[in-house]
Amino acid sequence: MRRYDWLREIRRLDPERDFLRIHRITYAHEFPWDITRALELALYRTYAVPSIGRLLAETAELTERAQKRYDDTALLLDTVMEHGFDSGDGRTAIRRINQMHHSYDISDEDMRYVLCTFVVVPIRWIDQYGWRRLSEHEKRAMAAYYGTLGRHMGIRDIPQTYQEFEVFLDAYEEAHFGWDPGARRVADASLDLMAGWYGPLAPVVRSASMALLDDTLLDAFRFDRPRPAVRTAVHTALKLRARAVRLLPPRRAPHYGRQNPEIKGYPDGYRVAELGTFPSSRRLGSCPVHPVGDDARVQEDPAAS
Repeated sequence: MRRYDWLREIRRLDPERDFLRIHRITYAHEFPWDITRALELALYRTYAVPSIGRLLAETAELTERAQKRYDDTALLLDTVMEHGFDSGDGRTAIRRINQMHHSYDISDEDMRYVLCTFVVVPIRWIDQYGWRRLSEHEKRAMAAYYGTLGRHMGIRDIPQTYQEFEVFLDAYEEAHFGWDPGARRVADASLDLMAGWYGPLAPVVRSASMALLDDTLLDAFRFDRPRPAVRTAVHTALKLRARAVRLLPPRRAPHYGRQNPEIKGYPDGYRVAELGTFPSSRRLGSCPVHPVGDDARVQEDPAAS
């Protein structure tokens, strides 16, 4: 295979009909690292909406059990991507996601906004830091994929195109971003979790993560703005990485989120039906599930058959 062979295959497919195949290539072959990092950053955008960040803090899932919440969310979303909407595992993952969402009072607008972050943030990240820009086919397929996921989750009035996803996201952030002390606790816990993966490099990773947050996010959390030199260094490092990746051969075998070293909690495998939380009753709060990606093995799930 040559470097652009996957892109050639993508361009032979129909983004509306073959969106799952196209997005799997983008997600698991072309940009697995970039999409994982982008979805991690997308978390902070959701926290900056006080109605989301405050209620996430109330559940304590992201402050007291952050690694498990990261793992379970990544694995549930990854299962749908890998196995599809109509597979046994895919249906089980969507059922688990919906069971958790339905245990909390979440506005449809907030649900729609979080769905928009899944589309817009990876597109913007890859166009800025990826080894190539996304094609129109890939952007259309990404919008179709997450539109389908949103319909399976019962979200109403889902944008139809990636441009509509962008318009909704930008308008929602302009109207709703703001300070909330609970949201700040959730943001701090996520920063601590992600920086902690890198041991002695944790302070460097934390500074780099802060440098990737735009000023509207920093202001919403009342974080100090990074020095311009730090931002320049981080952006330059990501651009240099993209140039290096461009010279590599294409990825032949797919890399799914379950293969990411950031997932720590299931060294012996997992059952999809047992991922996530099982709230005993409906209560106020936000969903303890958030997006992103030890090589955990998916064991057979009898509930999905």
